[in-house]
Parts: sequence; C-alpha cells; structure tokens
Amino acid sequence: MSRPTRRDFLRASAAATSGGILLHFADSGSRTMADETKSPNERPRVGCIGLGGMGRGDAKAVKRYGDILAVCDVDREHAESAKNEKSIGNGKADIYEDYRKLLDRNDIDIVTISTPDHWHTRIAIAALRAGKDVYCQKPLTLTIDEGKQLRKVVEETKRIVQVGTQQRSENKNMFLTAVAMVRDGRIGKVKRVTCAIGGTPDEGKTFRKTQPPASLNWDMWLGQTPKVDYIAERCHNNFRWWYEYSGGKITDWGAHHVDIAQWAIGMEQSGPKTVEVLSAEHPVPFQNGMPTVDDRYNAATAFRVRCLFPNEVELLIRHDTENGIEFEGENGTFFVSRSKLVGEPVDELAKNPIPESALIALRKGRRIDTHMGNFIECVRDRATPVSDVASHHRMLTTCHLANIALRLGRTLTWDPDSEQIVGDPDANKWQSREQRQGYEIQA
Repeated sequence: MSRPTRRDFLRASAAATSGGILLHFADSGSRTMADETKSPNERPRVGCIGLGGMGRGDAKAVKRYGDILAVCDVDREHAESAKNEKSIGNGKADIYEDYRKLLDRNDIDIVTISTPDHWHTRIAIAALRAGKDVYCQKPLTLTIDEGKQLRKVVEETKRIVQVGTQQRSENKNMFLTAVAMVRDGRIGKVKRVTCAIGGTPDEGKTFRKTQPPASLNWDMWLGQTPKVDYIAERCHNNFRWWYEYSGGKITDWGAHHVDIAQWAIGMEQSGPKTVEVLSAEHPVPFQNGMPTVDDRYNAATAFRVRCLFPNEVELLIRHDTENGIEFEGENGTFFVSRSKLVGEPVDELAKNPIPESALIALRKGRRIDTHMGNFIECVRDRATPVSDVASHHRMLTTCHLANIALRLGRTLTWDPDSEQIVGDPDANKWQSREQRQGYEIQA
C-alpha cells in the first residue's frame, strides 16, 4: 500500500462529514498519520488558535505531526512570538487576530484551540461547521448548556474532536492503569472516590483597573462575557480565577481528576444524582450566586463538595489534601497522581498486572500513548479519540454542578437522563448564561 497523501487526508475527512465510507489509509500497524520522516505534503495542515502558555505547548505538540500554516491570538505579541518560534511557526505562519478568518481558509485541515475557557465552545463549533477537526483544551465548556450544544454539533458534523485531558493518555499510563484497576474489580465494590484539586493564588489582593496594552484586543478577549474595565489579572494565565471566564479549580483540575474518577466508576456517560456543598469559601462576598465586587478574584478557593452517583458511589471534590485521586473500595484503597500510583492494590500488580489489552481497550483500540498522537491517528482513521466530547461533557457537567451549588450555597438534585436540575427552577437557569451581543454561541 502506498503512503497517504494530503489529498487522501482531505478525502477521508470529507467522507466522514458526508456520512460516507470511513477510509483507512495507513499501513497496518502504523501508529500515527504522519511523522517527521514523511514528506511535507503528507502532513495535515494546522491552524493554532490561542498561543498563551498551554497554546504554545499544544502548537509544539501538533507540529510533530503536521505543518502549522497559521496562528491566531487576540494578543498580537502572543501571535508574533509563536510565528517566529522555530518549534511553532518557524517564521512562516500567517498571523490572525480574528479566528473566523483563519477558519475561512480551505487549506487548514485541523485546528488547536487553546484560548481561555469562555471562548472554547464558540470557536470549536465554528471550526466544526467549517469542516475542521479540532483539538481543544480543557475544560471544553463554560456552562452545561454549551456542552449540550457542542455535543450536538459533533454528532451532526461527524468531525473529530479531542479534548486536552491528557491524563487519559500520558503520565506513564498511571491514570489509565488506575481506571483499569477499578473497572476490573481490583478494589471490589467502590465506596468513595476523593479528587483533591488544591492550589489557589493569593486571593486577598485588590487589583487596579488600567488601560489594556496596545497589543491586546480587550473587547474580543472578553467575548461573550460582560464588558468590564481591563485588569491585568483578569486575563492570560489568571483568567481561571474569575467565574466570568472559567470555573476556578473545580473546572481547571477537576477537568482532569473528576474525569478519571467518573470514567473509573463507569459513570462517564451519566452523572451525579445529588451535589451537596459541605464547605465553601470565596474570596469575595456573593449575592444570589454573583460576586458583589469586580476587582478581586471570585472563584472558590476552599471547598468540599459531595456528589452521589446512581450506582451509590460517593465522589468528594476537595481542596485541602494532596493533589490526586484516592479510590476506596471494599477490598482496598489506592492513590494516583501525576507523580505516583501507590497503595496495597498497586503492590499486587507485580503478581497480577493489568494486561496491556485492557489499556488499549480504554483507548478505544489505540496503542499510541501521546494525547496529540491519539488525536492525529483518529483524524486519519475517522475514529473516536480517547477523550471524546460526549464523555467530557458528562464529566464536566459534574464540575459545573459543583460550581452552581457552591455559588448558590445549596444542594442540587440532578437527573442525568434528562440532564436537568430537579425541583429548583432558579438553579436550573444556571445551565446557561446571558451572552454579550455579537458574541453569542450559535450551534
């Protein structure tokens, strides 16, 4: 069989979009669609949207497999720096401030989206509608309703979307092994899972309102969120500490750890039935779920939230213990983080290891163990990646519900089948948010 060309790549993508036959155009056993030994015209063409910290990392990762033709950022300094970096744009990539102009290009096959969270869904939907496959950073959405919309568009367009929850692929397979252990019954019936996601900034500071830098389109950075004065600490790396743009630690690290927990207990296509706040601290006063001051971080800094799932497993999300996940079962307890996998059930793996086939099955039959590589391979084969939109939406719904409960200060009852908050119409309204005119999400 001859090697795939870019024309093959596009033909396979088009077939998937139209509901045609899914084409496999790699030799049997090939691990990726493209690698550095292949000629340039066999590699997908990439546009990178959002070139801050994570965006640069994603751009470098995708460049191993494709050619970056364009970079886009509302901060021109970010875009120019990425263009000129050899490991990203290599001085050749075109620069855009408006992602829509990048998506209008017919010579872009896939895009990476690494913007602040409040932009993820709008750009992803536009990219899918433009016929692009998407690698999008986590958390994928700002609200539960955004997840429902994005899931619908993925189903309609048949495009490939990988969410950047790399614990499903990397970290020496420690998280994947943890999931396999639980699902294989190595700790017996699961009683409780604790996700510890501590670590917050100095929340006591009051920030100064100033003029935005000349390189930054502040109005576009704000996007769907309310028009407010520029505060340096609102944007770039610090956006996640403001509920306007993110969900604090609950959706930042929760997108990783709650994801693994829910996957392990077999609830990746379901959700909790109750979400209860055990304790909560916000850095500013709240009234009716909204912060009453606008010049300080407002996302919860200390919290303990208890979620109970239909299978009676308790999930505890807390800030005050070592970052990682603890699984407690009738027959044992173990702990996993990005640095270790420990506990008596883990020790027993020396005698009774998890078979590689179990890890491959969790990757939906894929052997490749890099997150970006998994995405590129699935783009080639028109296959579902390891971190798909449907399961990510379900997991992130748990995180969003935790934040709604924290902001309103009350227990929520959730119906995972209808995806509605039960018996609390006011809380149910928090599944969506008002979006600023001109920046509405259009699914």
